[in-house]
Amino acid sequence: MERIKLESAVEAILFAMGDSVELDKLALAIEQDRETTRRLIHDMMDRYEKEDRGIHIIELENAFQLCTKTNLYEYLIRIAKQPKRYVLTDVQLETLSIVAYKQPVTKLEIEKIRGVKSDHAINKLMEYDLICEVGRLDAPGKPHLFGTTEEFLRRFGVQSLEDLPTLNPEQVEEMKSEAEDEVQLKLDL
Repeated sequence: MERIKLESAVEAILFAMGDSVELDKLALAIEQDRETTRRLIHDMMDRYEKEDRGIHIIELENAFQLCTKTNLYEYLIRIAKQPKRYVLTDVQLETLSIVAYKQPVTKLEIEKIRGVKSDHAINKLMEYDLICEVGRLDAPGKPHLFGTTEEFLRRFGVQSLEDLPTLNPEQVEEMKSEAEDEVQLKLDL
């Protein structure tokens, strides 16, 4: 298949699917190997940026999605209903951070780290499709294991979990110290 036809096929698939499509499925659909397909899509991504198009292709852990550029949303909302924006509370952000960095993680582990119940935060994060159940722990009661979703990657603008920022050891020690001081204050009351 000639290159223009391959690019057209990829564009049509991504447009029609709406959500992300795995690289393997795209390669199979256009009858090319993974690396050829990846190069083709990255070339398309570069060209879309260079041509300053209204759409772009984003990569999400070995999957690709065709999206509208966020700086053009103001034009879309003039025609379409503005999508509901969820505002994450500090509690939800804290819970989401724990899930992102410790996944797969149980509700009990989250609550142990936070020191308080986390039912509401977990339910809201699931409602917002930022976390989901990824299995069950092989332990008494078979508690649910939680992990982040593809929507999490999309919303936070990272291609994979490896792209999440890492904390340096000094920051970790400082946070541990602050948490221990806070616990001690509660015990003294």
